Amino acid sequence: MRNQRIEYIIDEILDQYAYADESNRPWIIGFSGGKDSTVLLMLVWIAIRKLKNLPCPFQLRRPIYVVCNDTMVENPIIANYVDDVLEQIEIKAREEGLPIFVRKTTPRLEDSFWVNVIGKGYPVPNTAFRWCTEKMKIKPTARFITEQVDECGEAIILIGTRKDESATRARSIKKHEIHGKRLTKHTLLANTYVYTPIKELLLEEVWYIINSVPSPWGCDNKILFNIYLDASADDYECPTVVTDKSHGSCGQSRFGCWTCTVVKDDKSMRSLIKNGREWMQPLYDFRLKLDQERNIIDNRFPLRRDGKRAINDMGPYTFIYRAQILEGLLTVQYELQQHNPKIKLITDQELIAIQVNWYRDFNFGHQVSEIYNKIYNSTLAMDNNNIKNRLEADLMREICKENLEEGELIEQLLMLQKSKSLMQRRRGLKTEIESCLEKFVNTRKKS
Repeated sequence: MRNQRIEYIIDEILDQYAYADESNRPWIIGFSGGKDSTVLLMLVWIAIRKLKNLPCPFQLRRPIYVVCNDTMVENPIIANYVDDVLEQIEIKAREEGLPIFVRKTTPRLEDSFWVNVIGKGYPVPNTAFRWCTEKMKIKPTARFITEQVDECGEAIILIGTRKDESATRARSIKKHEIHGKRLTKHTLLANTYVYTPIKELLLEEVWYIINSVPSPWGCDNKILFNIYLDASADDYECPTVVTDKSHGSCGQSRFGCWTCTVVKDDKSMRSLIKNGREWMQPLYDFRLKLDQERNIIDNRFPLRRDGKRAINDMGPYTFIYRAQILEGLLTVQYELQQHNPKIKLITDQELIAIQVNWYRDFNFGHQVSEIYNKIYNSTLAMDNNNIKNRLEADLMREICKENLEEGELIEQLLMLQKSKSLMQRRRGLKTEIESCLEKFVNTRKKS
């Protein structure tokens, strides 16, 4: 069931894909799995399917990439839902012979949330230091877009922004749109254009489409509706345009990283817990703890990572506090895995990278493997040679028992070398060894 306004948007999308632009510039749809990006993809899919079924079908030569960026700290409810949807999109697109391809982007290992917070000691983001958006969201997707531009010359990004979302969003759309033109130039990426087909839709119309138009890729949109319903905070005004009596007020909650400390309170997670997802309580509590402990001076070094004095002596997190965060995170992960064994809050690769960064910072007093084994009572993959390493350390102490400082220095240098082997990168090893030696010499001079 589609009204005239929806049909107009579908026909506009069809025209833009096939006739208004005769090039092969790829379309890149930013897909988060939320209500707006879902409606955008639904209407594009219907338009392309309609185009394919015309008496004289247009050759579907323009690829459409459904690009979903996974920050690796997404709300687990949304992350699991999106994974299922992306899998179904890929299957259905192949079945229908449509040029729709799923691509998932993730931050580089060194840009991930936990490598920065636990590994490098970055304080968790706030409004004044919001380092996460660039590293975890913008850069991964920008890399994919740049690759398409390099290959095809230009690319067109389709996004589900709407004027009705907020006054700020409406001003932004108006500022960049060109009268009589559907495409606008991207403000940052060269040879990249932006197309916003659903910018005029109201919130009620978005939910009308989700609730009344069957998903082209065969998913049940009621699942998405119910996620929003359960995540609706008490102080939100929820639209009530529904298509049958089974639909309650659907809410307009926003989902993001479960670790987000930029917002004062994660209202969507709090509401999910209130509405039956009690197993998420440890996530909510851990996020709150990260926020509350951010500006405790005992948790921070007085110097920045470059060695300069930090403002108010609030530099990176101390080694002790980083280890405490890791232990707390792994404890929460272990607890959640009793509910769902598939839940993973931090990857093995991140754990290895954290250890590497600890070595680079000359943090030799804490071992990721020991913290992991304390929680899981098992051996971490990166720790297969743990017994051998302990034997080497004991032997080193025995040999250097007359001068323990030199023994500790040699042990630290070996750890630096092994950290490079873990990351399969030897770049910077010489510099880090020199820094370690310089630190040792300066310490001896002072003593």
